[in-house]
Amino acid sequence: MHFELSERGQDYLARVKAFITEQIEPVEAAFWAEVHHKNPDGNWRNWTIPAVLEELKGKAKAQGLWNLWMPDADLAAGLTIAEYAHIAEQTGRSLLAPTVFNCNAPDTGNMEVLWRYGTEAQKERWLKPLLAGEIRSVFCMTEPEVASSDATNMQATAIVEGDEIVLNGRKWWSSGIGDPHCKIAIFMAHTPNADAGRHSQHSMVLVPLDTPGVEIERMLPVFGDYDAPHGHGEVTFTNVRVPVANFIGGPGQGFSIAQGRLGPGRIHHCMRCIGAAEKALELMIKRGSERTAFGKPIINLGGNRERVAEARIAIDQARLLTLYAAWKMDAVGTFAAMTEISAIKVVAPNVLQQVVDMAIQIYGGAGMSRDTPLTGFFAQARSLRLADGPDEVHKGVIAKIEIAKQGFKL
Repeated sequence: MHFELSERGQDYLARVKAFITEQIEPVEAAFWAEVHHKNPDGNWRNWTIPAVLEELKGKAKAQGLWNLWMPDADLAAGLTIAEYAHIAEQTGRSLLAPTVFNCNAPDTGNMEVLWRYGTEAQKERWLKPLLAGEIRSVFCMTEPEVASSDATNMQATAIVEGDEIVLNGRKWWSSGIGDPHCKIAIFMAHTPNADAGRHSQHSMVLVPLDTPGVEIERMLPVFGDYDAPHGHGEVTFTNVRVPVANFIGGPGQGFSIAQGRLGPGRIHHCMRCIGAAEKALELMIKRGSERTAFGKPIINLGGNRERVAEARIAIDQARLLTLYAAWKMDAVGTFAAMTEISAIKVVAPNVLQQVVDMAIQIYGGAGMSRDTPLTGFFAQARSLRLADGPDEVHKGVIAKIEIAKQGFKL
């Protein structure tokens, strides 16, 4: 086991760093200022995206810095999970960079589902334009009426009637559905089957968002921010009919597909958290060194030096654990790395939340404004402690595996 990057990985990492420094950082503050000015509320129907984003995406694509998350060498760079992990850390330093490189959630996970489990027709219609960055997608799973930490609770249904699937249900926190380019949803729902186990009664279904019966009810604010031009929507599906060919992998395959989807995505999320934590630490030190209070630099007051040390220790621990999980997934596969995947999903967002909180405290009132990326990083961290399974569920997974190692089934 080693974490040293290959020459290929080093080359991509260096080019990504340079692109972020030279192309993204100089325009990012203006990009978000324009987003907040032109999209002031939750009316997603009027949301617009600054033109500079397409310019940046075109430059990234021209430089081969595109779809770097995808391990298929014919369709993308063909990087391993461990190689891409280092790149994900760099993109995490910016709230804009993942989108620029077409490495943004939930599209990466949805594209991975189509790549691994989709039919040729599904790939042609949806995967190709997603890989090209021409459209965006959404994953509809969480529901407002039930505790979604237990996904078997979901009440939405996908029932086969002849050569069609009839979909009914209400979903929320459907991230990305407000984007003007969002065209396709993966809808996860209950497909009852008395002869199947509880984890074989759910399906993933492709649903074009212009299908009759699909209605976006509202955007949900995160700490008062509607996260334009991305958005997290509440959406209803009322007698929505799509062809049976829109099943991904077939009825009842939803949970097994979800595990394949979530594993690599958790590496991406966690390494982006680490990159954001690094950026927050840099901002904290800079602010603390440049501002004075009571005749001293703020960094020398109130135990702030100890907080810097604690942040460094926590970030490095999280990085090493995440790189180990990535290495293990490459070596033995997702299912053999479940402990490590669950562990990083708990650790990385918590570390980001702690480091950003320290940075906000040193920044004072400015840390709670949009003048820095800190509030965005904080919302990201706190949200990720719920998204893709809350901390408690992942701790439960780890405990179950550890107890089973000792021969107990509790």
